[in-house]
Amino acid sequence: MKAIVQDTYGSADVLKLRDIDKPAIGDHDVLLRVRAAGVNPADWAIVGGLPYIARPLYGMGRPKNPVRGTDVAGEVEAVGAGVTRFRPGDEVFGWCGQLGGAFAEYASVAENALVLKPTRLTFVQAAAVPMAGTVGLLAVRDHGQVQAGQKVLVNGASGGIGTFAVQIAKSLGAHVTGVTSTKNVDLLRSIGADEVVDYTKVDFTRTGLRYDFILDNVANRSLSDLRRALTPKGMLVPNGGGFDHRWVASGGRLIKAKLSFAFVSQTVRTFIAKSKQENLLVLRELIEAGKVTPVIDRTYPLSETPQAIAYVGQGHARGKVVVTVINGATA
Repeated sequence: MKAIVQDTYGSADVLKLRDIDKPAIGDHDVLLRVRAAGVNPADWAIVGGLPYIARPLYGMGRPKNPVRGTDVAGEVEAVGAGVTRFRPGDEVFGWCGQLGGAFAEYASVAENALVLKPTRLTFVQAAAVPMAGTVGLLAVRDHGQVQAGQKVLVNGASGGIGTFAVQIAKSLGAHVTGVTSTKNVDLLRSIGADEVVDYTKVDFTRTGLRYDFILDNVANRSLSDLRRALTPKGMLVPNGGGFDHRWVASGGRLIKAKLSFAFVSQTVRTFIAKSKQENLLVLRELIEAGKVTPVIDRTYPLSETPQAIAYVGQGHARGKVVVTVINGATA
């Protein structure tokens, strides 16, 4: 099969299209014929071996799994002896796991990391959901505990996680404000944002408005500024910061956030998203109900995966970027 292979850490140029063997599957795994694979900032980071503190997980001198990509959508080709949820021909989407494997014609995926693809989505749209959708869901529903009538602000609302968070908060009955640049104002309105702040013209931390919950995806405002934009008992989830610090990524900012909020009535919550099947089922229900729709910036063929990862690494994608592996993924 054809796959995008990484032999060493570096820029996206280290990724090469090669012929390799199909992956083996265990008793509780599914062999997936990949139709499309979502691209995440984490894929860009792992290509570069970032952050360094995560190297024991991904591989010290080189990646343990040479095939990148976590978010996947496709058709079940074969199932392990212990698989009960799926059968060949099923259309599914989910996670390949932390070590990757989605940027290939076939992938081995654990049965409990997949759910049936929403009928209203194409494979490309479905491949955009798993990681960004799960982070948005966990941030807003679980950690933010957003409720109807609350005022929610999403900073960096036009990115992959942001577009899901806006829609999920709206589905919970919140009044949602999205912060973005001028070119994305109409996009946020189209997915249901009640208010849109153009950060090139307005600093949302200095308008005098207060929010019950802020999801910060970009870390372009100081923690003290963000606290000023919260209600007295408001909550912040700092999800941004990127990989500017090559050793610990955004870890330093998260520690500062914990200290900054330690002696005030406002709260800060941090978390690591985990691939749980029940979260994918919730996202599928929201999608089938028409409450959430993935936003796709652009697609790339499998052979251009390096360009897709380099683009995502720039940090300016509108919604999600997806690699199409087999023709017909948009159907």
